[in-house]
Amino acid sequence: MSPLFVFRLIVLAVLSALAGTAAQAQTQAANGPLRIEITEGVIEPMTFAVPDFVADSASAKQLATDIAQLVVADLVGTGLFREIPPAAQISGISNFDAPVQFSDWKAVNAQALITGAVSAGLGGRLEVKFRLFDVFAQSQLGKGLRFSGTRKDWRRMAHKVADAVYKRLTGEQGYFDSRVVFVSETGPKNARRKRLAIMDYDGANLRYLTDDRALVLAPRFSPDGRSILYTSYETGMPRVYLMNLRSLRRRAVDDLPEMSFAPRFSPDGKSVLLSLSRAGNVDIYRIDLATGRRTRLTSAPSIETAPSFSPDGRQIVFESDRSGSQQLYIMPANGGEARRISFGAGRYATPVWSPRGDMIAFTMMNKGRFHIGVMRTDGSEERLLTSSFLDEGPTWAPNGRVLMFFREGRGASAAPTIWSVDISGRNLKKVPTPAAASDPSWSRVLR
Repeated sequence: MSPLFVFRLIVLAVLSALAGTAAQAQTQAANGPLRIEITEGVIEPMTFAVPDFVADSASAKQLATDIAQLVVADLVGTGLFREIPPAAQISGISNFDAPVQFSDWKAVNAQALITGAVSAGLGGRLEVKFRLFDVFAQSQLGKGLRFSGTRKDWRRMAHKVADAVYKRLTGEQGYFDSRVVFVSETGPKNARRKRLAIMDYDGANLRYLTDDRALVLAPRFSPDGRSILYTSYETGMPRVYLMNLRSLRRRAVDDLPEMSFAPRFSPDGKSVLLSLSRAGNVDIYRIDLATGRRTRLTSAPSIETAPSFSPDGRQIVFESDRSGSQQLYIMPANGGEARRISFGAGRYATPVWSPRGDMIAFTMMNKGRFHIGVMRTDGSEERLLTSSFLDEGPTWAPNGRVLMFFREGRGASAAPTIWSVDISGRNLKKVPTPAAASDPSWSRVLR
């Protein structure tokens, strides 16, 4: 049995265990027993090699190098893979179609080999193709793939290659070809200026969507990734707006004079959940984007906010202080009786349903510390993934296996930064942004 197949089984077992399914210590495969060892949710990263991609011309040479390096960065960044560096490689790939000398790669302990070629055509066209090999089995994994675009799209094509490799080696969907919208912050802590910004998942290709004349909060992607919701104070009080990301045109979601905030799209993108403050009471409403029809979903004499749909659109998780402190509840999508799902020692906020439907991420506050955590949708198997002075606002990767959130330290000089962590609590790392950043929202994989 090939080491790549073993690795895939280990990853799937770990992820299954993290999702609440007991991992099997031994797996009976078709061609014999396979022992899978899991130690505290940590696995030994798979070794892989990416020799320089083959360029068809001098003009494509730098792009070929850049694309190969970005594929490496994507895979290594997951914590599941470890690169065999170029200096340790015995041979390269000078001809994309030539047979692979597996002995050279086996000698340097590479379990997987990724080869690629880049063609630069007229009019700025670019074509990237790649193959993935199991070195020890001396076989190609799946068919080679080809991506086409323009020179300015080279990063997206590299992310697509990494997504395909990630899926073939782990069985999970990739998340590299995606974007994040967030709040970019400048200025001192007591007078922050905020504007909306959007970037690739790894911090590249940043652009600003608004200026900093008005306070903006809580941007949220639409299911198709073409628009966002956000809260703005430009009229002096919080109000929810809908923005088209291509044209940057926007409109208020509701024309009521009361405060509205904490918006999220429905899974079909046709309606919006938000909190509305009326007569001193904060409740959750659903607004149809086509007709403006407004439906009140909660009516308790307490604060109901931060709603998030389940992926099938049948349920809503939200936070409420109806029990005397902030806790998480789930109710039917059309309103009705809610059941409490959080029972830990602290207060719970900002719940968001996983795109897989199996978990809910949240912010938890207890004994002066903030945590990002996850739990099953019935409240069981709660796990706290992070801990700091202030960790808040989780958002799910498209595959439901990684979270982003923002963190801020103590003191007047502290500024928020965006971080990511996987659902085991491993691989905690900072996401690069040019300035302070908060309130991230992760898009689906681009198409």
